[in-house]
Amino acid sequence: MSSPPAYPGIRISGCWALGTESSSNAGPLDRLLPPVGTGRSPRKRTTSQCKSEPPLLRTSKRTIYTAGRPPWYNEHGTQSKEAFAIGLGGGSASGKTTVARMIIEALDVPWVVLLSMDSFYKVLTQQQQEQAAHNNFNFDHPDAFDFDLIISTLKKLKQGRSVQVPIYDFTTHSRKKDWKTLYGANVIIFEGIMAFADKTLLELLDMKIFVDTDSDIRLVRRLRRDIGERGRDIEGVIKQYNKFVKPAFDQYIQPTMRLADIVVPRGSGNTVAIDLIVQHVHSQLEERKLRWDMAALASAHQCHPLPRTLSVLKSTPQVRGMHTIIRDKETSRDEFIFYSKRLMRLLIEHALSFLPFQDCVVQTPQGQNYAGKCYAGKQITGVSILRAGETMEPALRAVCKDVRIGTILIQTNQLTGEPELHYLRLPKDISDDHVILMDCTVSTGAAAMMAVRVLLDHDVPEAKIFLLSLLMAEMGVHSVAYAFPRVRIITTAVDKRVNDLFRIIPGIGNFGDRYFGTDAVPDGSDEEEVASTG
Repeated sequence: MSSPPAYPGIRISGCWALGTESSSNAGPLDRLLPPVGTGRSPRKRTTSQCKSEPPLLRTSKRTIYTAGRPPWYNEHGTQSKEAFAIGLGGGSASGKTTVARMIIEALDVPWVVLLSMDSFYKVLTQQQQEQAAHNNFNFDHPDAFDFDLIISTLKKLKQGRSVQVPIYDFTTHSRKKDWKTLYGANVIIFEGIMAFADKTLLELLDMKIFVDTDSDIRLVRRLRRDIGERGRDIEGVIKQYNKFVKPAFDQYIQPTMRLADIVVPRGSGNTVAIDLIVQHVHSQLEERKLRWDMAALASAHQCHPLPRTLSVLKSTPQVRGMHTIIRDKETSRDEFIFYSKRLMRLLIEHALSFLPFQDCVVQTPQGQNYAGKCYAGKQITGVSILRAGETMEPALRAVCKDVRIGTILIQTNQLTGEPELHYLRLPKDISDDHVILMDCTVSTGAAAMMAVRVLLDHDVPEAKIFLLSLLMAEMGVHSVAYAFPRVRIITTAVDKRVNDLFRIIPGIGNFGDRYFGTDAVPDGSDEEEVASTG
């Protein structure tokens, strides 16, 4: 790739092609980068994305979701391309976060993660805490950061997996008890003073940007920030700056400028540089783009036998009679709700028979032993795919005492046809549970596959996931089973076809609209809220 044209107000460091300089200067780089300390902080769980709460970045024009999931899953349920990772380095208070936000707004992509290095300060010992209280601890040295945790977190985000990131309290110099969850995105922006101070970390960055701001400006900004936001006094800030911040910049930070692909003088004031960066990122995203291919999904498993992980409720005259009622377009809403609830109860009870049970012996009131069975798991959690899956929660609660409930909202991007994760609420420690994932209709399997992926990202074992649906299309069954062969699929009926609009044929109509009494969507899709595409 050729070098970009020279623009006024921007310095291109070395070659535009990524990684060329670091490989040609391996010797000096080894001397430049000090060894990272081997002392490891406790691996609790990890978030941070700047200061947005909830995970949004609101701009003057729109709202950017910063905790989204990349939509580029293929018919195998896998993410074929990693996210594009941008590293933003520079001195303390050089304007890295501001530059990151300007890039995010100019990129105009829906899913972005902004990850701050400040979240990854190591846990201090008691002695170090006392030093920090008197401005005698060096937070501007590479050993102050947990690079192992940074690297593992960035790797997972690039793979589209969820991560836990610590929340750092600058007032107390410690991590808070709560950690935040982040999800992978189209673009990851990682910013920090030591963003280029580790060779393994450098290899994860697809683009490296150094924000170069005059030292006097950085000092003034640091004084304002530390006094106004972090409760420090002016003497302490100046003492820390002269003793640690300035020497660290000269020794560890400024030398890494030559590792950057682009150097941005004046930080956020250099709009020409930011425009150039955005153009390059757009070109990279175009190369990596992989649309959700519905045609491939529909044809991938034609003529294959139904998988052994599928269990269909026995089609007794009672079950078939209830299906006749709820499929009839003339059925009133009250009857539709009544018979749907009856089917849901039967479906839930059928699903529970696949949970693990073990032999146990109890004593009856007559003083006799009874050899029976008891649930061999820890707990059961129900997770509904909004909105239709929510209608199955009462049936689950009716047969599972003290069941925990979580929710996932997946909506279809109307421009691309891709499923996108917009919201989730899952119980803590869900990884220990058997999870009953509920959606009333599954046609393509797209939303179900994404929901399963979310559960796997929360460390739920694949074999502990049960996908329940009143009605599924063969296409959806095959898609989910192929992508996740250990997920148990349980339904009351399977229809053979989907039409060109990916509606189940003969189908049941839009379940959510019929159940909640809302107006039908324009295309009459079986999928919820014109939301989940499966």
